[in-house]
Amino acid sequence: MKTLLVLNGPNLNLLGTREPQVYGTQTLADVESLCLKACAAHGLKLDFRQSNHEGELVEYLHEAGRAQSAGTLLGVVLNAGAYTHTSVALHDAIKGAGVTVIELHISNVHAREPFRHHSYISPVARAVMAGFGVQGYALAIDGLVAMAAA
Repeated sequence: MKTLLVLNGPNLNLLGTREPQVYGTQTLADVESLCLKACAAHGLKLDFRQSNHEGELVEYLHEAGRAQSAGTLLGVVLNAGAYTHTSVALHDAIKGAGVTVIELHISNVHAREPFRHHSYISPVARAVMAGFGVQGYALAIDGLVAMAAA
């Protein structure tokens, strides 16, 4: 059984209480449950992680690249949070590890502050999902599965 990694960046541990008008009221535990169901529907095992530390996210992406090369990982759904807009290190980790990544945003970042309009992740992501709320995670999982099957 292949694994799918859902990787969450800084402040996503605050889901449910942080700006609910932007991010909704569901918690990160709710998101994990949603992802478990989406993965189970495709016969996949879920690896669900969150970190507020850029270097730890880089390490997770390196690990994911090795797992995908070994045939045990389907790919990564990455909500890099604010690091999307600032992290060349995450860009380089994705590119260097050669891992398939779907970039995910709960909100529509293009309808928000101008600094959120640029992504260092997009150029190395296979696809980008934004603005579907936490349901975007399940949609991204479905999309990653469809891409792998194509």
